[in-house]
Amino acid sequence: MLKWKKNDIYFVMAVAAIALCLICQRFMFSKEGARVVVQRDGKTVGTYSLAEEERLVFTSEDGGKNVLAIRDGKAYMETADCPDKLCVKQGAIGREGESIICLPHKLVIQVTGGEDREADAVAMLQN
Repeated sequence: MLKWKKNDIYFVMAVAAIALCLICQRFMFSKEGARVVVQRDGKTVGTYSLAEEERLVFTSEDGGKNVLAIRDGKAYMETADCPDKLCVKQGAIGREGESIICLPHKLVIQVTGGEDREADAVAMLQN
């Protein structure tokens, strides 16, 4: 049986508090995305708005097929014929920086913001 000392309890509480702060920061400060960028082998295949409902089919050179659905401001991999189907199990994404990756088909779907951040910074400096 493991005996807990006072410092062990403090350490576990500190780690839990830091984890909770990081989780809260992720949800409080990350913005809702405006579009998804789809890339295959590092090349952009397309950019799609999260505001419009769509069902997109992507076929790889070896015949692999992924179906990406966009609905209610979120994107998710509806089906895929890859062996592990991790991209399907990932669930819906909709916040900036979130992504779905299908390694067997070399497909990356990433949520980005609606506006160019550099242009926003320049515009703020000019005001």
